[in-house]
Amino acid sequence: MRLRKVIPRALPGGACTVLLVVAAGCATSTPVQISTDPYTNASSQHATQVEPDSFSAGNTIVAATQSGRFFDGGASNIQFATSTDGGANWTDGGLPGLTVHGPNPGPFDRASDPVVAFSAKHNVWMIGSLGINEGTEARPDNAPLSLEAQQTPAAVVVNRSTDGGTTWGNPVTVAQSGNFPDKNWTACDNWPGSPFFGNCYTEYDENGLGNRIKMSTSTNGGLTWGAPLNTANTGTGLGGMPVSQPNGTVVVPIGSANLGAIQVFRSINGGASWGATSTITQVQAHTVAGNIRAGAILSADVDASGRIYVVWHDCRFRTNCSSNDLVMTTSTDGVNWTPVVRIPIDPVDSGRDHFIPGLAVDHGTSGNTAHVAASFYYYPDAACSGDGCELHAGFVESTDGGQTWSGKIELNGTMRPSWIADTSQGRMVGDYISTSFVNGKAWPVYSFAAAPSGATFVQSTFAAKLSGN
Repeated sequence: MRLRKVIPRALPGGACTVLLVVAAGCATSTPVQISTDPYTNASSQHATQVEPDSFSAGNTIVAATQSGRFFDGGASNIQFATSTDGGANWTDGGLPGLTVHGPNPGPFDRASDPVVAFSAKHNVWMIGSLGINEGTEARPDNAPLSLEAQQTPAAVVVNRSTDGGTTWGNPVTVAQSGNFPDKNWTACDNWPGSPFFGNCYTEYDENGLGNRIKMSTSTNGGLTWGAPLNTANTGTGLGGMPVSQPNGTVVVPIGSANLGAIQVFRSINGGASWGATSTITQVQAHTVAGNIRAGAILSADVDASGRIYVVWHDCRFRTNCSSNDLVMTTSTDGVNWTPVVRIPIDPVDSGRDHFIPGLAVDHGTSGNTAHVAASFYYYPDAACSGDGCELHAGFVESTDGGQTWSGKIELNGTMRPSWIADTSQGRMVGDYISTSFVNGKAWPVYSFAAAPSGATFVQSTFAAKLSGN
């Protein structure tokens, strides 16, 4: 497959670096464009890239994003961007064998929901996604489908790379379903001391069955996957993230089916069975202005001691729920959780709105010295409307396990809502954002748009080179 070299460059318009004075001096962010939408089919929006995820191992970072977003669901293909030298240089390309629009055209009309995983035991990179076939099949209860759901996903799949994320094979099927599988997430047990070292776990839900939770396990680096299993209570949920602890326990924080609560369930036998869902806390979310698609989907990670961190946006600490903070809870066992605390990015009376977080923990750190970071989007004024809203990407980090946090670093200049892809559920930068650690340094990966060029969007994927990286 031909790869296209991506040359790091500053953000269009020059308004890309903001200085923030902190105790150690000046922290800066230099955005680097790592991928752009290459597709030209008239049926989707170009040039748009939304919903990036990333993962890192050693000096390698792999990111994946939807490219060429359709209004009513999915994208022309999933693009990857890979750096094997700690972010200094990047190559990008389209996943092969996935959609009719991509290289080595595949069986699916569209693809969505990219997620990056790595199996250290098998030295295999994976990009999971949904393969979507266009259609208007009714749900089992014959209830009418939303425009988003009319594009019926046919399969949860993973593309694999055995050469460090540079070239990719055709997709492997994790699961097929006629019940609209949605919000897939794949993660692997990379703890050498774990009894289930090398297991990889994929969570998704079946939207057509009330967002019923499904889990599938692979023991061979994603070559094959076990039959999808329900939780013990046939639970429902949305946006789950499997997290493996060093002792082999798999904890899956997940939103409730309507994103009104944060839930969790576990497996203590390597995915052979899954416990019942239980509620950690209710969610109180302020509706984000500017017609931005921003559900309160969580982000989760784990430190070297096994402590799990879960972050989402929530308005419980704001008067009259007037805007969102990023909030966090942690657990050492997936059963008992700490009280929810706010990440103090801005004062509670600032009027700023923070949403769509992407959490990362440096897996070589733990406890009171755990290095935790979060990327996110925000508005300076939560009460804005339309294109009067100024959309930014930001970043904060903690080096003491979330007890204290750095000041906010702005990752880019201003975006306007009309500059980003349009969908049936609002303007879209993505349902999630991403952060990954490389050699102790955090790399935010996010979608950013410049002003459209005529009728063409200018929305691409960026990684932020922070000072000290």
